[in-house]
Amino acid sequence: MGRNSSPSILDDIGNENDKVNTSDNNNNNSNDQGFYSIRDRFPLKRNPGHARDRTKQSSLLERPLVRSRPRFNRKGLLAFPFRGIYLFYFLIFFSVFAFAVASIVMQSSITAMVFRQGGERGWRRRSVREGMRFGSSLKFMPVGISRRLTESGGLDRMRSTDRIGIRRPTLALILGNMKKDPQSLMLVTVVKSLQRLGYIFKTYALGNGEGHSMWENLSGQISVLGPELLGHIDWSIFEGVIADSLEAKEAISSLMQEPFDTVPLIWIIQEDTLAKRLPIYAEKGLEHIVSNWKSAFTRANIIVFPDFSLPMFYSVLDTGNFLVIPGSPVDVWGAESYSKTHPKHQLRKENGFGTDDVVVLVVGSSFFYDELSWDYAVAMHTIGPLLMRYARRNDAGGSFKFIFLSGNSTDGYNNALQQIASRLGLYQGSVTHYGLDGDANGVLLMADIVLYGSSQEEQGFPPLIIRAMTFGIPVISPDFPIMKKYVVDGAQGVFFPKHQPDALLRAFSLLISNGRLSRFAQTLASSGRLLAKNILASECITGYASLLEHLLNFPSDVLLPASVSELPQRSWEWNLFRDEIEHRSGDISRDFSVVYVLEEEFTKHSTDLSENGTEIPAQDIPTEQELDIVTDIENFKDYERLEMEEVNERMERNPGVWDEIYRNVRRSEKLKFEENERDEGELERTGQPVCIYEIYSGAGAWPFLHHGSLYRGLTLSRRAMRLRSDDVDAVGRLPLLNDTYYRDLLCEVGGMFSIANRVDNIHRRPWIGFQSWHAVGRKVSLSTKAEEVLEETIKGSKGDGMYFWARLDVDGGGAGTNEALTFWSMCDMLNAGHCRTAFENAFRKMYNLPSDMEALPPMPEDDGHWSAMHSWVMPTTSFLEFVMFSRMFVDSLDALYSNSSEINMCFLGSSNLEKKQCYCRVLELLVNVWAYHSGRRMVYIEPHTGLLVEQHPIEQRKEFMWARYFNFTLLKSMDEDLAEAADDNDELRKMWLWPLTGEVHWQGIFEREREEKYRLKMGKKRKTKEKLLERMRNGYRQRPLGL
Repeated sequence: MGRNSSPSILDDIGNENDKVNTSDNNNNNSNDQGFYSIRDRFPLKRNPGHARDRTKQSSLLERPLVRSRPRFNRKGLLAFPFRGIYLFYFLIFFSVFAFAVASIVMQSSITAMVFRQGGERGWRRRSVREGMRFGSSLKFMPVGISRRLTESGGLDRMRSTDRIGIRRPTLALILGNMKKDPQSLMLVTVVKSLQRLGYIFKTYALGNGEGHSMWENLSGQISVLGPELLGHIDWSIFEGVIADSLEAKEAISSLMQEPFDTVPLIWIIQEDTLAKRLPIYAEKGLEHIVSNWKSAFTRANIIVFPDFSLPMFYSVLDTGNFLVIPGSPVDVWGAESYSKTHPKHQLRKENGFGTDDVVVLVVGSSFFYDELSWDYAVAMHTIGPLLMRYARRNDAGGSFKFIFLSGNSTDGYNNALQQIASRLGLYQGSVTHYGLDGDANGVLLMADIVLYGSSQEEQGFPPLIIRAMTFGIPVISPDFPIMKKYVVDGAQGVFFPKHQPDALLRAFSLLISNGRLSRFAQTLASSGRLLAKNILASECITGYASLLEHLLNFPSDVLLPASVSELPQRSWEWNLFRDEIEHRSGDISRDFSVVYVLEEEFTKHSTDLSENGTEIPAQDIPTEQELDIVTDIENFKDYERLEMEEVNERMERNPGVWDEIYRNVRRSEKLKFEENERDEGELERTGQPVCIYEIYSGAGAWPFLHHGSLYRGLTLSRRAMRLRSDDVDAVGRLPLLNDTYYRDLLCEVGGMFSIANRVDNIHRRPWIGFQSWHAVGRKVSLSTKAEEVLEETIKGSKGDGMYFWARLDVDGGGAGTNEALTFWSMCDMLNAGHCRTAFENAFRKMYNLPSDMEALPPMPEDDGHWSAMHSWVMPTTSFLEFVMFSRMFVDSLDALYSNSSEINMCFLGSSNLEKKQCYCRVLELLVNVWAYHSGRRMVYIEPHTGLLVEQHPIEQRKEFMWARYFNFTLLKSMDEDLAEAADDNDELRKMWLWPLTGEVHWQGIFEREREEKYRLKMGKKRKTKEKLLERMRNGYRQRPLGL
């Protein structure tokens, strides 16, 4: 019974094992990850008939191994079940099985030895390795960034539409330093390529250096950012900011405050200086340093790394904004610099290699350079036949030497490899180990052949392979997709199917001829060197160009950059750095870093706290029980205090001498005045004819604001109000601005509406002015001389007029082409080509004009200037009239879009930022239309010299003016009609904007308020009279004084 049941069980188990192995192999083939089974690496079949009889043979072979007792013949001897051809098959199977078992034992011993020898490793590889299974692969997947960039859509849709721009996109470039090193070479190449696409760069630097003239020739004048200049740069004038290296952190701090916190920021980090210090900070408990760096990393929209290992090492600071754009000339630079100062024959002689020796260097995955156990334990099995074939030879003229480059030289890897070599029977000295902590460039340079023996499929091109190709060394590599993407098999390298030793032997034999490198190998090395010169350069340039297209907001007046496919060439700019490569040593590390400066500042601060005794030792920190006792004591004291206060209130007290009471009151009033005391401008403005309100919306704009009697701040955000100033809170005066949607929609005009709302409470001067904080940042604000001219002109002015000092052409930036641009064409360019349509429709709705009547006010096509950036001064009465007109116009404009079928759709902007600030650019130019057609004088003040020039004289525009639509009587009657509707709760639409933008007042409200005052007055008189009658009725008399 048991004899009959055993074979069926064996067959079932065997079939299940075959299924599992087949599944594993399929998974490995599909994913290109992990290790193959021993059965896959060494096929068992030796003849065609083996595959057909495999099931039958396996059952016959396995049956004796699982029986519970040996099988005896009649004579009691052990019977051998195979005869003839079956005995031959058995011997073949046994030899193959024995070799497979030996291989498993050898690989296990290799793994055990190298794991023992590995010991403790550096934090970088250990942190990456933790949590990984044996045979798995690492991949960096920027899921959040990829989704955001994909949703942005790029510029393909915008390129397909009609667009008229007047200026090229401008980018700010922040250099951590101006050294001429491989990091600078990469950045210079990218900048020059982007300039060819149409970008303009303004360069800022945190320090000077040898590359100053190069950058100056590339991007014009360079501004060196000192501590006094960091807060005085208007970053909002740029479409985006690119920061290079960790050294730019100081400048990035100025981009973390509103309103600059929305400017797109790309931070390129090519060094690992901070990554090496992060585990030390965690070990020493310096979380405040990590938090400081993390806040800076969070500010960047995108943090770009040049390879896939760096984002994993900086994973502690990852907030979902990491991106890899592969490509850097650092490996080619380092290899070329090293080869010019280190002869190859001298290196081989110093390391004991002869001129006739063929040195084969084995390198592995970049993620496990210091881990011999993972990559090399698997690679050893693949190259085992190669070692056994070539490393056993000891020819008189030379021999094959195999070098393994990994780990550290002091970790005992060499001893482990020597033990493996002795077990394989290799020639002594044929296998050597070198650590990456030594002269890795020297090891690469003295090799004749480089074998990439990694089992890990990498995302990026291996940097050691780039260096080897730069040294002119032929490379053999598994056919990984990343290798086949850049290298042509048989032209610049040789590929072999991974985990196939026979294929590796064939590939290796192509490079050897009579114990020397073949001519094919020399051709391969030469082609590989040419390829490595500019490898990944094209992908790097394309990556940055694509990133900018998906990340930046391109305003309507900006010309779109050209497509990256139009670039003539995509290679590193080696010609600008040739001298540095030839005369500089191989050490390209940066000897100074802001990482250590910041670390020293934080640690010094902690040391100072400890020395001053303000730092609490760990043993002095109160426990939870002690804190509860302290809380109970404080509560008891509060209870006693309240009880004593209640007792004192019930007792009669002598109020004291009247003079003392008076002094105490005066003292309290004085203290109260000192608490609410503002800056000196509040006192200096007394008697001034004009006050200019500077509109701002963030703490980053504080350095651009003025102090003194002429100016006063007007903040659109309560959080951003200056502490020791008398700035006006626009949100407090106009509750509509509490809604961020409308605050963004109206921009600076919302601040003007807040001033006009009950203006007598805040402004009682005959003239009023406004100025955006952008005017200071763009160098168009009034100089001291121009301010004096303006004040003198206002004092002597008798008519009504508007004085402005920021021109539309300056704001637009279209210098040299503005003479051909009209007012409405400029407005169209700033509003995605829909300014005239929007203005005409809003104007028609505002005045209820028929559809066949012209509704776009004509503007002259002369060479005169127009106001921009809300930088003007006019009489207060004229300002209130302008606000009256603006409120009705904005309400009509909002009615057009609020009734649109597409909710929250803005046709006045092309970028996301413009759509968010939909009405801002139209309202910025609205004052020109109102002033022109209402008959106000328009005078331009040159902001630097104070020269006054009248624009569009009234005598020349009388025949073009639409005065009937801008008549004060008409506007006042329209305003009262809207106020009456609002007072009667007759909402014209669901979200009616007009009542929320200011005062609602008409004659009926005035009469109702007058009646209410009269009723209160008469009620007060009636109560007084009744009280008097009551006293007379009851005979109440006041006691005589002094009795």
